[in-house]
Amino acid sequence: MNEAPISDDELAREALAADPDAMMADDAVSLWDLERPDTDPLLPGWYMPAPSGGPRRHSRRRRRVVYLLVTAFALINAAGLCSTYGHVVVA
Repeated sequence: MNEAPISDDELAREALAADPDAMMADDAVSLWDLERPDTDPLLPGWYMPAPSGGPRRHSRRRRRVVYLLVTAFALINAAGLCSTYGHVVVA
């Protein structure tokens, strides 16, 4: 099993020739499982929460406060001032 490594050009040709709409087999194995089969994952499965369902609805007041803050910081920067460390100073 002493095979020569695959060149980047050959990989590029294979990728361009592949069918992007091909269905994956039910027994397909993830590349990550092949790469590190015996090691523990870097992060546990519970670390990243599942995405929440649906868009959040915020009150008008909350949106106005956010718009006001974003506008204030944009105007501070547009005026050539810096507010990085909490104090507005000339940049």
